[in-house]
Amino acid sequence: MPQRLITHLRHVDLAVPDLRIQQDFFTSTWGLTAEHTDSGLAFLAAEGSPEQYVVRLREAPDKRIDLISFGAASRTDVDTLAGSLARDGVQLVHEPRDLQTPGGGYGFRFFDNEGRTIEVSSDVAVRRHRPVEAGESIPVRLSHVVVNSADPEGTVAFYEKHLSFALSDTLMHPRMGNMMWFLRTNAWHHSMAIARGPHASLHHASFELRGIDEYMRGTGRLLRRGVEKIWGPGRHMAGNNTFSYFLDPHGNTVEYTTELETVDEDTWHPHLYDFSNPEVSDQWGTANAMNEFVARRSFNDPDKGLFVAPPV
Repeated sequence: MPQRLITHLRHVDLAVPDLRIQQDFFTSTWGLTAEHTDSGLAFLAAEGSPEQYVVRLREAPDKRIDLISFGAASRTDVDTLAGSLARDGVQLVHEPRDLQTPGGGYGFRFFDNEGRTIEVSSDVAVRRHRPVEAGESIPVRLSHVVVNSADPEGTVAFYEKHLSFALSDTLMHPRMGNMMWFLRTNAWHHSMAIARGPHASLHHASFELRGIDEYMRGTGRLLRRGVEKIWGPGRHMAGNNTFSYFLDPHGNTVEYTTELETVDEDTWHPHLYDFSNPEVSDQWGTANAMNEFVARRSFNDPDKGLFVAPPV
């Protein structure tokens, strides 16, 4: 496997028809902080994260994933990765250049095998952040992003071959075969996962909270405010992290989590977990059953942004 040049997940950028209602949800209800707002754009930070923003919202006629952004250690690594992708025939949206987004930096964008826009950047200025205090039920950081894929085997192979992501674990079902692949780019169990679905779309974006108490307080706060819960609270086996899934105002699934496992990359061997075993989906047994309703909501709407780069 080639040297891994991606260091971590930075942010997920979403386009939505109603920016005002989406921004209000993510700030007033979900617990992010609005930073660097512009006409038709909102950059939302997590108080505990050094990233300039973990979610960018853009007002647009069609709901879509605008891009998923990852970090690199240096400009040299950005150039090396861009050159490697270009030589392998991956379509670049733009070559490495100075970025005009908050925090600046140096990066490039490309389309993955299914047409999602991916950004890799280095030298982005660190945001002034703070420790999240005990009892604060707000996100510390963006934990991971999961995407649906009509060709999950091909998508997993793309990220392993071109970006040196490593497989942590796989979920399977006796009737349906392999269903979800958890990929890491550092010691966190997964920064990204690929789910088998009917079309390419966002499965969910997950946000890490300080601890179990803060995670449960956040889950309860959303329930009291009437936000539609999809699944949870519970604790997954793959990653050993907690989960509470909710719907945002545009039907995207967003997750509160905590205690995502870190692995010893030198000794870790991927597991194949049978998803028909209830303890695999929820070790605690406290979540509502995973059923067709939950699965359909997680499929989301087909992404209308494939092979169409966002304008900003």
